[in-house]
Amino acid sequence: MATSPRGARRSDTDVTDEQWAVIEPLLPPPSKDGPKEEKHPRREIVNAILYVVRTGCACRHLPTDFPPWGTVFWWFQKWSRNGVVRQLHDRLRDAVRDGEGRDPPASAGIVDAQSVKGADTVGNSSRGYDAA
Repeated sequence: MATSPRGARRSDTDVTDEQWAVIEPLLPPPSKDGPKEEKHPRREIVNAILYVVRTGCACRHLPTDFPPWGTVFWWFQKWSRNGVVRQLHDRLRDAVRDGEGRDPPASAGIVDAQSVKGADTVGNSSRGYDAA
């Protein structure tokens, strides 16, 4: 299990040193007009984002050994808006597929869905089939 910079053992969602070596170069460099040193290490921000994604908790409910939830949410929004999350996903997917000897771009996708009948107690005006 990975450790935080403070040495405390945390979630198995924390990136390993090997994973961080792959992810870190894919993140944009710190802003030139921002502070020289960011208040919270980017690795900790990534660990917090992965914790939220894996556990499904709200950012507001992050354990206190992560950076403040507002900071984590701000970075996630910033990286989402400027395409960092998408690029990170695509590059990691391509690397995994390439490592397996497969063509990096996915050639097919599967969407699975299920329709459920409404209860007999639901009125006819609000019952029906949604083909979307």
